Amino acid sequence: MRIGISCYPVYGGSGVVATELGKALAARGHEIHFIAYSMPFRLSHITERIYFHEVNVNTYPLFEYPPYDLALTSKMVDVVKYEKLDLLHVHYAIPHATSAVLARQILEKQGIYVPVITTLHGTDITIVGQDPSFNPVVTYSINESDGVTAVSDYLRRETLTHFEITRPIEVIPNFVNTRRFRRLNKLHFKQALCPQGEKVIVHVSNFRPVKRVPEVVRVFHRLRQEGLAVKLLLVGDGPDRVPTEHLARELGVYDDVRFLGKQDPVEEILSIADVFLMPSGSETFGLAALEAMACGVPVVASNIGGLPELIVDGETGFLCPLGDLDAFTERTRRILTDDELWARMSRAARRRAVEHFDTERIVPRYEAYYEQVLAQAAPRMV
Repeated sequence: MRIGISCYPVYGGSGVVATELGKALAARGHEIHFIAYSMPFRLSHITERIYFHEVNVNTYPLFEYPPYDLALTSKMVDVVKYEKLDLLHVHYAIPHATSAVLARQILEKQGIYVPVITTLHGTDITIVGQDPSFNPVVTYSINESDGVTAVSDYLRRETLTHFEITRPIEVIPNFVNTRRFRRLNKLHFKQALCPQGEKVIVHVSNFRPVKRVPEVVRVFHRLRQEGLAVKLLLVGDGPDRVPTEHLARELGVYDDVRFLGKQDPVEEILSIADVFLMPSGSETFGLAALEAMACGVPVVASNIGGLPELIVDGETGFLCPLGDLDAFTERTRRILTDDELWARMSRAARRRAVEHFDTERIVPRYEAYYEQVLAQAAPRMV
């Protein structure tokens, strides 16, 4: 198949999933065309059967805000027509689904019908989409898609609750390449960071307020006050990075916290982690947690959203009430101070990632869904 993929190319779950899906599909023989305003973060270079089409947004004095959605629509029309795409798979409802539906309508007037599949990822439904100013557009874009998927059953239920959806939503969870994400021998790396044999806590996110990164530092501070020898590695960047740095200084733990910024080979960092901390206020799946689990890292996370579908409480990590720093501190301490518990959870986390969320288990489900949507759209494609 020739498949067009549109996503946000920045550091974040939806863009990572879209990019990894495209790479996996290309490896399985499909031709993939990424359509975005910049090269996706995880698409480090173009390989065989992978193409990138940049969306250029021209600025005019008339426009206070350049209309990216319309530029994206025009690029989609162009790529579908000249690359003879079989379908468009867009990630995130706004603006990608809206642009894709409009592109399909333009192309249909020219005798070309291209099915649109929309994958819902999270804040496009739980936060942005529920804004009254966006709700009608999100609802229309979902209902006009030829196929719709959600990354968790929680997200499917949220979508049906808050929008007047008239079409079924297929749940296809996020996935991880467990051959890439596995525990590597990085003992020299850990010794350099932890010369006194300290344990390592890791957090990975885009540092948006919903990720509650300052709470990671507060839990770390409590553990240090209890006398635990531990270091904290924070991976990623975003609006809450500076406030988090200030908090670490105020609490006197800044020298034991490493702000590593955006990192592509995150599996190397996860390979030295003892606990992955995720106190998020909203997670429709928790891709960063899955990548940690694939590397054998127990996860301590909020008991919200789609995280209970991923983390088995007491087996692959712990789930804590949202904002309960006492619970987060206690559960993290238990893992850090009980080697037998850590080893058991590490094995269980890796096993769950491999058995339920490996790329080779999930990507064929997308392929089957593509075939289903194409078969249903066939009468309109003649």
